[in-house]
Amino acid sequence: MVLGVWVAVGGIATARAETAAATCRRLGTSDTLRPITEAMVPAVNALFGTALPPRMAIDTTVFRCADRQVLVCTTGANLPCGKANASRTAGPGTVQWCRDNPDADFVPAVATGHDSLYEWRCRGGVAQVARQTAHVDRRGFVAEYWRTLK
Repeated sequence: MVLGVWVAVGGIATARAETAAATCRRLGTSDTLRPITEAMVPAVNALFGTALPPRMAIDTTVFRCADRQVLVCTTGANLPCGKANASRTAGPGTVQWCRDNPDADFVPAVATGHDSLYEWRCRGGVAQVARQTAHVDRRGFVAEYWRTLK
């Protein structure tokens, strides 16, 4: 019994100590967003050209695995790291915005959602895609927000 508990606890400690690179080599591809470690902060700052303090970087940056590689994303006001909304059908917020602002040239992200790939506008109270502003990668994430950590 004691040996079984020791093995289980030892396995948990080992899993927590695994680096992001080791995790991705083991998993291959996983869409699960995982927090970065403090050891990753300098590489993340270099990759994104930022100077985030460790706590801020850890709180705003995640990694996922794609083809055994570590991909990182740092969130911002309009930079969601989750899967993108690729629908060309207006969501409820966009529909309501266009009802309230029938000829608006621009629908703000507060109405469209921050994960939309499109810039929206209103014509006669009807929502229309004005243009595509981002692209999805093979897994459905906004390609422009994710970078490969070497």
